[in-house]
Amino acid sequence: MGVKLMNISEFQTKDVVNVSDGKKMGNIGDFDINVTTGKIQAIIINGQGRMLGFFGKDEEFVIPWRNIVKIGEDVILVRMNRQIEPQDE
Repeated sequence: MGVKLMNISEFQTKDVVNVSDGKKMGNIGDFDINVTTGKIQAIIINGQGRMLGFFGKDEEFVIPWRNIVKIGEDVILVRMNRQIEPQDE
């Protein structure tokens, strides 16, 4: 069984869903990469904090790679405790 490779653009089109509460968290906006090892440390989710893009702040959720449960065709399942606060820019 070979290694499955995926482009960053493929990740960015997938919805990220928290299996702890079944809610969509958003889409991947960025990655934290360890430049020494070349491994992804975390995914950064662009949250849905703005109402119609006009009001409120953009929310970002940093999801450690170890919290990813499954990467599917259309969705990435993560396990996150809902007490985690978004990181405001």
